[in-house]
Amino acid sequence: MMPIYTVSKEGFRKLIHTLDKRYKLPLRNYFSQIAIPELYTKCRDVVQQEMAGVKFFSTTTDLWSSRTTEPYISLTVHFVNEEFQLKSRCLQTSYFPDDHTGENLALGLKEALAAWNLCEDHQVAITTDNGTNIVKAAELNQWTRFQCFGHRLHLAIENAMKNSAHAQCISRALGICRKLVGHFSHSWKKRVALREAQRELDLPEHAMVTDCSTRWGSTQKMIARVIEQQSALSKILSTERKVRHLLPSWQDLEVLESVNKALSPLQDFTDALSGESYVSISCVKPALHLLNTSVLAEEEEDTDLTKSLKSRILQYLNEKYEVAQDLLNMASFMDPRFRTQYLSADEDPEDKRSSHCRVVGE
Repeated sequence: MMPIYTVSKEGFRKLIHTLDKRYKLPLRNYFSQIAIPELYTKCRDVVQQEMAGVKFFSTTTDLWSSRTTEPYISLTVHFVNEEFQLKSRCLQTSYFPDDHTGENLALGLKEALAAWNLCEDHQVAITTDNGTNIVKAAELNQWTRFQCFGHRLHLAIENAMKNSAHAQCISRALGICRKLVGHFSHSWKKRVALREAQRELDLPEHAMVTDCSTRWGSTQKMIARVIEQQSALSKILSTERKVRHLLPSWQDLEVLESVNKALSPLQDFTDALSGESYVSISCVKPALHLLNTSVLAEEEEDTDLTKSLKSRILQYLNEKYEVAQDLLNMASFMDPRFRTQYLSADEDPEDKRSSHCRVVGE
């Protein structure tokens, strides 16, 4: 995307003139005051007409910051149309300079629904992360709130790594990984040397991965890439005395391999439960079942660190989702792919259906 004032730049105007001398490029006021508002109005009318026949809907919301650290809040609506197709529409991404208190967020979300003529009583639920302010906002509005599985999984992994008996070893190994990545990311000569070493050693010509503290998946990918490229990294750095200390020791490598073994199977679950074209809440119960019975089940060859991470992640997830068992049971029961496959003998959704129907708006 380019800023509107691009059309006022002499170079851009010369480019357009070269492409077509007959075309007269409008001034930027035309785009800011006429063209873009008309596009917005047209798009808004289409979305409102699309939702006119929708009886019930759900929403998702999140707070985020732009590259210039300006705060925004987004609101997306999800509904099933007359053709029984699941649709998602981002209603707005609004500048939100107010303090991010629960009270302000609650009022902002109410105003957002009202701006689109959406009735709160027809909102089945709102899905959010687990920030205390957004949790409080949902409580103040008396809205049913679902916790984002991806964010909950991130917190489970973060909790497991920080509270593990091996926390210091993990922190040291991750610190070495980040220094390695930074060393190769900030020097084009090192990147060239890495590609040459990869070719000599017949390794995949992959670049190093930079992790993000709020995305556990990026940390796992960084670890996996360091393990994959270990021989190439050693070939380059072992001959340089000043940077030789950046190479992970055999103890660090053991830690990284243990962490990677525990986390790598979890990547697919985040992707599977982040879809917009299909219902995902009915997959939570099967996902938890698979995590408990196979994916995070302890294996004989697992190290103590791997076993510890698996156990702590499972404990955290099972505790957090215990209070939502009735809802998860009903969602899986109503999904023809699962029905009673993941329900225990003492879980009978039919007995709880009448009370649950009031929650989902039937």
